[in-house]
Amino acid sequence: MTDTITLLGRSLRHIARSPDTIITTAVTPIAIMLLFVYVFGGAIQTPGYDDYVDFLMPGIIVQTMSFGGFVTAIGLSDDLRKGLIDRFRSLPMARSAVLAGRTLADVATNMVALTVMVVVGLLVGFNFTSSPPEVVAGFALLLLFGYAFSWVFAFVALVSSSAEGAQALGFMVIFPLTFASSAFVPPESMPAAIEAFAKANPFSTIVDAARALFVDAPAGSDVWVAFLWCFGLIVVFATLSVQRYRRAVSS
Repeated sequence: MTDTITLLGRSLRHIARSPDTIITTAVTPIAIMLLFVYVFGGAIQTPGYDDYVDFLMPGIIVQTMSFGGFVTAIGLSDDLRKGLIDRFRSLPMARSAVLAGRTLADVATNMVALTVMVVVGLLVGFNFTSSPPEVVAGFALLLLFGYAFSWVFAFVALVSSSAEGAQALGFMVIFPLTFASSAFVPPESMPAAIEAFAKANPFSTIVDAARALFVDAPAGSDVWVAFLWCFGLIVVFATLSVQRYRRAVSS
Protein backbone atom coordinates (compact mmCIF):
# COMPACT_ATOMS: atom_id res chain seq x y z
CA MET A 1 0.00 0.00 0.00
CA THR A 2 2.86 2.37 0.83
CA ASP A 3 4.50 1.68 -2.53
CA THR A 4 1.20 2.30 -4.31
CA ILE A 5 0.68 5.63 -2.54
CA THR A 6 4.22 6.70 -3.40
CA LEU A 7 3.75 5.93 -7.09
CA LEU A 8 0.27 7.47 -7.00
CA GLY A 9 1.88 10.75 -5.93
CA ARG A 10 4.49 10.43 -8.65
CA SER A 11 1.81 9.87 -11.32
CA LEU A 12 -0.31 12.78 -10.07
CA ARG A 13 2.68 15.11 -10.30
CA HIS A 14 3.38 13.86 -13.81
CA ILE A 15 -0.25 14.47 -14.87
CA ALA A 16 -0.21 17.96 -13.32
CA ARG A 17 2.81 18.82 -15.47
CA SER A 18 1.02 17.61 -18.63
CA PRO A 19 -2.43 19.27 -18.66
CA ASP A 20 -2.56 18.83 -22.43
CA THR A 21 -3.20 15.12 -21.84
CA ILE A 22 -6.39 15.87 -19.93
CA ILE A 23 -7.49 18.46 -22.50
CA THR A 24 -6.93 16.02 -25.36
CA THR A 25 -8.96 13.34 -23.57
CA ALA A 26 -11.96 15.68 -23.24
CA VAL A 27 -11.80 17.36 -26.66
CA THR A 28 -12.87 14.34 -28.74
CA PRO A 29 -16.01 13.52 -26.68
CA ILE A 30 -17.01 17.21 -26.66
CA ALA A 31 -16.64 17.38 -30.45
CA ILE A 32 -18.69 14.19 -30.87
CA MET A 33 -21.37 15.50 -28.49
CA LEU A 34 -21.72 18.81 -30.34
CA LEU A 35 -21.82 16.97 -33.67
CA PHE A 36 -24.62 14.66 -32.58
CA VAL A 37 -26.63 17.34 -30.74
CA TYR A 38 -26.54 20.03 -33.44
CA VAL A 39 -26.05 18.04 -36.66
CA PHE A 40 -27.57 14.57 -36.26
CA GLY A 41 -29.87 15.10 -33.28
CA GLY A 42 -32.84 16.35 -35.27
CA ALA A 43 -32.90 13.17 -37.39
CA ILE A 44 -32.57 10.67 -34.53
CA GLN A 45 -35.75 9.42 -32.88
CA THR A 46 -35.53 8.59 -29.15
CA PRO A 47 -39.00 7.56 -27.91
CA GLY A 48 -39.54 8.33 -24.24
CA TYR A 49 -37.19 11.33 -24.17
CA ASP A 50 -38.33 14.93 -24.56
CA ASP A 51 -34.96 16.02 -25.92
CA TYR A 52 -32.25 14.03 -27.70
CA VAL A 53 -29.57 15.58 -25.48
CA ASP A 54 -31.09 13.80 -22.45
CA PHE A 55 -30.66 10.49 -24.29
CA LEU A 56 -27.20 11.35 -25.59
CA MET A 57 -25.37 12.81 -22.58
CA PRO A 58 -25.05 9.61 -20.47
CA GLY A 59 -23.65 7.81 -23.51
CA ILE A 60 -21.15 10.57 -24.25
CA ILE A 61 -19.98 10.63 -20.63
CA VAL A 62 -19.49 6.85 -20.63
CA GLN A 63 -17.44 7.21 -23.80
CA THR A 64 -15.40 9.97 -22.12
CA MET A 65 -14.63 7.70 -19.17
CA SER A 66 -13.45 4.96 -21.52
CA PHE A 67 -11.25 7.45 -23.38
CA GLY A 68 -9.58 8.20 -20.03
CA GLY A 69 -7.89 4.84 -20.36
CA PHE A 70 -5.68 6.32 -23.07
CA VAL A 71 -3.99 8.42 -20.38
CA THR A 72 -3.00 5.19 -18.64
CA ALA A 73 -1.75 3.60 -21.86
CA ILE A 74 0.24 6.64 -22.93
CA GLY A 75 1.74 7.11 -19.46
CA LEU A 76 2.86 3.50 -19.12
CA SER A 77 4.15 3.38 -22.68
CA ASP A 78 6.12 6.56 -22.08
CA ASP A 79 7.63 5.13 -18.89
CA LEU A 80 8.57 1.95 -20.77
CA ARG A 81 10.18 3.95 -23.58
CA LYS A 82 12.21 6.08 -21.16
CA GLY A 83 13.39 3.06 -19.19
CA LEU A 84 11.65 4.11 -15.96
CA ILE A 85 9.83 0.79 -15.70
CA ASP A 86 13.19 -0.99 -15.77
CA ARG A 87 14.31 1.20 -12.87
CA PHE A 88 11.15 0.41 -10.95
CA ARG A 89 11.75 -3.29 -11.52
CA SER A 90 15.14 -3.03 -9.84
CA LEU A 91 13.68 -1.52 -6.66
CA PRO A 92 12.53 -3.53 -3.62
CA MET A 93 8.86 -2.71 -4.11
CA ALA A 94 5.56 -4.47 -4.75
CA ARG A 95 5.26 -5.36 -8.44
CA SER A 96 1.59 -4.36 -8.47
CA ALA A 97 2.32 -0.88 -7.04
CA VAL A 98 3.52 0.55 -10.37
CA LEU A 99 0.26 -0.33 -12.09
CA ALA A 100 -2.01 0.40 -9.12
CA GLY A 101 -0.45 3.84 -8.60
CA ARG A 102 -0.81 4.66 -12.29
CA THR A 103 -4.47 3.62 -12.56
CA LEU A 104 -5.47 5.33 -9.30
CA ALA A 105 -3.91 8.58 -10.50
CA ASP A 106 -6.04 8.41 -13.60
CA VAL A 107 -9.17 8.56 -11.43
CA ALA A 108 -8.22 12.23 -10.90
CA THR A 109 -8.00 12.72 -14.66
CA ASN A 110 -11.41 11.13 -15.09
CA MET A 111 -12.89 13.40 -12.42
CA VAL A 112 -11.68 16.46 -14.33
CA ALA A 113 -13.01 15.09 -17.64
CA LEU A 114 -16.34 14.19 -16.01
CA THR A 115 -16.70 17.70 -14.59
CA VAL A 116 -15.95 19.26 -17.98
CA MET A 117 -18.46 17.03 -19.76
CA VAL A 118 -21.22 17.73 -17.22
CA VAL A 119 -20.69 21.49 -17.53
CA VAL A 120 -20.76 21.34 -21.34
CA GLY A 121 -23.81 19.08 -21.20
CA LEU A 122 -25.69 21.54 -19.01
CA LEU A 123 -24.78 24.34 -21.41
CA VAL A 124 -26.33 22.47 -24.38
CA GLY A 125 -29.54 21.69 -22.50
CA PHE A 126 -29.04 18.51 -20.51
CA ASN A 127 -30.90 18.29 -17.19
CA PHE A 128 -30.65 15.86 -14.29
CA THR A 129 -34.19 14.74 -13.44
CA SER A 130 -33.40 11.98 -10.92
CA SER A 131 -32.97 12.44 -7.17
CA PRO A 132 -29.61 13.72 -5.83
CA PRO A 133 -28.63 10.29 -4.36
CA GLU A 134 -29.26 8.67 -7.75
CA VAL A 135 -27.16 11.31 -9.51
CA VAL A 136 -24.32 10.76 -7.03
CA ALA A 137 -24.59 6.99 -7.62
CA GLY A 138 -24.39 7.70 -11.36
CA PHE A 139 -21.16 9.66 -10.92
CA ALA A 140 -19.75 6.86 -8.75
CA LEU A 141 -20.62 4.30 -11.45
CA LEU A 142 -18.94 6.37 -14.17
CA LEU A 143 -15.76 6.87 -12.16
CA LEU A 144 -15.68 3.16 -11.34
CA PHE A 145 -16.12 2.38 -15.03
CA GLY A 146 -13.29 4.77 -15.90
CA TYR A 147 -11.06 3.08 -13.32
CA ALA A 148 -11.92 -0.32 -14.77
CA PHE A 149 -10.95 0.83 -18.25
CA SER A 150 -7.68 2.20 -16.91
CA TRP A 151 -6.78 -1.41 -16.09
CA VAL A 152 -7.88 -2.50 -19.57
CA PHE A 153 -5.55 0.06 -21.12
CA ALA A 154 -2.75 -0.77 -18.69
CA PHE A 155 -2.83 -4.28 -20.16
CA VAL A 156 -2.98 -2.82 -23.68
CA ALA A 157 0.13 -0.72 -22.95
CA LEU A 158 2.03 -3.72 -21.57
CA VAL A 159 1.34 -5.87 -24.64
CA SER A 160 2.09 -3.07 -27.12
CA SER A 161 5.54 -2.16 -28.37
CA SER A 162 5.00 1.61 -28.35
CA ALA A 163 2.64 4.40 -27.33
CA GLU A 164 1.41 4.63 -30.91
CA GLY A 165 0.69 0.89 -30.94
CA ALA A 166 -1.17 1.16 -27.63
CA GLN A 167 -3.33 4.00 -28.97
CA ALA A 168 -4.10 2.13 -32.19
CA LEU A 169 -5.04 -1.05 -30.32
CA GLY A 170 -7.08 0.99 -27.86
CA PHE A 171 -9.09 2.64 -30.64
CA MET A 172 -9.75 -0.78 -32.18
CA VAL A 173 -11.36 -1.77 -28.88
CA ILE A 174 -13.14 1.47 -27.99
CA PHE A 175 -14.82 2.50 -31.23
CA PRO A 176 -16.79 -0.70 -31.97
CA LEU A 177 -17.89 -0.94 -28.33
CA THR A 178 -19.04 2.68 -28.11
CA PHE A 179 -20.66 3.20 -31.48
CA ALA A 180 -22.31 -0.25 -31.65
CA SER A 181 -24.10 0.34 -28.36
CA SER A 182 -27.03 2.31 -27.00
CA ALA A 183 -24.80 5.36 -26.44
CA PHE A 184 -25.93 7.39 -29.47
CA VAL A 185 -29.06 5.73 -30.90
CA PRO A 186 -31.58 3.15 -29.65
CA PRO A 187 -30.40 -0.37 -30.55
CA GLU A 188 -33.86 -1.07 -31.99
CA SER A 189 -33.01 1.26 -34.90
CA MET A 190 -30.03 -0.89 -35.93
CA PRO A 191 -29.90 -3.91 -38.28
CA ALA A 192 -30.79 -7.16 -36.50
CA ALA A 193 -27.24 -8.50 -36.14
CA ILE A 194 -25.85 -5.21 -34.83
CA GLU A 195 -28.86 -4.76 -32.56
CA ALA A 196 -28.14 -8.13 -30.95
CA PHE A 197 -24.50 -7.14 -30.43
CA ALA A 198 -25.47 -3.72 -29.04
CA LYS A 199 -27.85 -5.23 -26.50
CA ALA A 200 -25.18 -7.71 -25.32
CA ASN A 201 -22.50 -5.01 -25.30
CA PRO A 202 -21.43 -4.06 -21.74
CA PHE A 203 -21.21 -0.44 -22.87
CA SER A 204 -24.97 -0.48 -23.43
CA THR A 205 -25.49 -1.78 -19.90
CA ILE A 206 -23.34 1.02 -18.44
CA VAL A 207 -25.06 3.67 -20.58
CA ASP A 208 -28.56 2.44 -19.73
CA ALA A 209 -27.65 2.39 -16.04
CA ALA A 210 -26.33 5.96 -16.27
CA ARG A 211 -29.56 7.07 -17.94
CA ALA A 212 -31.57 5.44 -15.17
CA LEU A 213 -29.52 7.24 -12.51
CA PHE A 214 -29.40 10.63 -14.28
CA VAL A 215 -32.75 11.05 -16.04
CA ASP A 216 -34.81 8.36 -14.32
CA ALA A 217 -35.07 6.21 -17.45
CA PRO A 218 -36.26 2.60 -17.01
CA ALA A 219 -33.30 0.24 -16.67
CA GLY A 220 -34.50 -2.89 -14.88
CA SER A 221 -31.45 -4.61 -13.41
CA ASP A 222 -28.96 -2.65 -15.53
CA VAL A 223 -27.67 -0.60 -12.58
CA TRP A 224 -26.57 -3.62 -10.56
CA VAL A 225 -25.30 -5.44 -13.65
CA ALA A 226 -23.30 -2.33 -14.60
CA PHE A 227 -21.52 -2.28 -11.23
CA LEU A 228 -20.81 -6.01 -11.58
CA TRP A 229 -19.35 -5.44 -15.05
CA CYS A 230 -17.03 -2.78 -13.64
CA PHE A 231 -15.79 -4.96 -10.79
CA GLY A 232 -15.37 -7.89 -13.19
CA LEU A 233 -13.25 -5.81 -15.59
CA ILE A 234 -11.06 -4.63 -12.71
CA VAL A 235 -10.48 -8.15 -11.38
CA VAL A 236 -9.74 -9.65 -14.80
CA PHE A 237 -7.51 -6.94 -16.26
CA ALA A 238 -5.72 -6.09 -13.01
CA THR A 239 -4.78 -9.76 -12.74
CA LEU A 240 -3.69 -9.95 -16.40
CA SER A 241 -1.72 -6.70 -16.16
CA VAL A 242 0.16 -7.66 -12.99
CA GLN A 243 0.97 -11.10 -14.42
CA ARG A 244 2.22 -9.52 -17.64
CA TYR A 245 4.32 -7.06 -15.66
CA ARG A 246 5.81 -9.83 -13.50
CA ARG A 247 6.70 -11.91 -16.56
CA ALA A 248 8.48 -8.89 -17.98
CA VAL A 249 10.38 -8.51 -14.71
CA SER A 250 11.47 -12.13 -14.63
CA SER A 251 12.63 -11.98 -18.24
